[in-house]
Amino acid sequence: MLSDDNVDPDKYSYTFVLKACSVIRNVGAGRQVHGHVVKVGFVGNVYICNTLIHMYAKAGFFEVARKMLDEMPERDVVSWNAILSAYVDMGMMEEASKLFDEMPERNVESGNFMISGYVNDGKVVEARRVFDGMLVKDVVSWNAMVTGYAHDAQFDEVFRLVEDMRKSGMKPDDYTLVNVLSCCARVNGLSQGEWVHGFIDRNNIEVGGFLATAVVDMYSKCGCIEKALKTFNNTSNKDISTWNAIINGLALHGYGERAVQTFHELLTNGFTPNDVTFVGVLSACSRSGLLNEGYKMFELMVHEYGIKPTIQHYGCMVDLLGRFGLLDEAESLAKQVPFEESQVVWESLLGACRNHNNVDMAERVSKKVLELGPRESSGYVQLSNVHALKGRFNDAVELRRKMKEQGVFKDPGCSMIEVDGVVHEFLAGEGMIL
Repeated sequence: MLSDDNVDPDKYSYTFVLKACSVIRNVGAGRQVHGHVVKVGFVGNVYICNTLIHMYAKAGFFEVARKMLDEMPERDVVSWNAILSAYVDMGMMEEASKLFDEMPERNVESGNFMISGYVNDGKVVEARRVFDGMLVKDVVSWNAMVTGYAHDAQFDEVFRLVEDMRKSGMKPDDYTLVNVLSCCARVNGLSQGEWVHGFIDRNNIEVGGFLATAVVDMYSKCGCIEKALKTFNNTSNKDISTWNAIINGLALHGYGERAVQTFHELLTNGFTPNDVTFVGVLSACSRSGLLNEGYKMFELMVHEYGIKPTIQHYGCMVDLLGRFGLLDEAESLAKQVPFEESQVVWESLLGACRNHNNVDMAERVSKKVLELGPRESSGYVQLSNVHALKGRFNDAVELRRKMKEQGVFKDPGCSMIEVDGVVHEFLAGEGMIL
């Protein structure tokens, strides 16, 4: 374009090229474009300057970006946001907070940048402070806050926030609905999940892709496998995640053969299974005791689809072999798992050893569990139980004493239930207030 004498770049040309430099973080090329901008007299253009500021900030040249901001004859909130967004993208929330406080004016994007940054940093309280201080909010603002509470497992706050969102007149989008359905699935919040599904139907929102997956997953985990199947069958726009959700749901409810059948339907419909698919179908085989099918699926995954087994795949197979008392094969498979990831697999094998009364192997495996997680209570508890099974009660008591000395405590059991839209959490050992 520069070599064509009949065409002169305008302000949009430079803006587009500078955005490209920002995306690929080629600050060298960006500096050359900056030189052209100065040469042709566009240095005072607010749009070009904003793009230059963002390009420099994105590349980490914050001093240059700030110098440009301070020297701009005319600047707007987008100029400040150009640096603010770069701080947030790079996780520099302390610097972002200082800049945010310094800004002479802010818009909804300014607040959204800060909320997302704090949420990604795990600082939900700070995110809520910014959220509450925003005079104008859009659906992105609400979604960012919902995401923050969901990631922080504050499910009652998620439900409360969505109710506030509805009262404010802001209409939830697919992203909101998927987040809320995910929370419902995690706390067995069936009534809330049904309300969300009803909202989808009342507003004629197409159920497909991730939204269909979220509905199927919610019904499955809330104990309504028939409603999950109905949603799945009524969904025309399925993707691999939707198939995975129903396979996992069938596995969860003990319908192993139906899950395997659905897996074959997935193949017939032209979908390629991924690692999550095989976790679901192997889990189904394990829960339903389908030993031969489990072997076939594991071989198919590795040799036909070239998927490297993960800790979840090994865990399913070890559990399946353990259920049938094939402890030597299960131990051989557990040894293939990378050391740093294998604790849960060895714990599964230990459970199988106890179920089949193989005390000698249980003692060996429990020591392995303790080696993998010296600060985890499960290894101590399991080895203590093994000592008790062998009648070595003094050893069991001594191990419990050692566990206490080292400050290792067994995590209390926890359960959650949703009643009338409120999530209640209970811990084992809590006193009852009458």
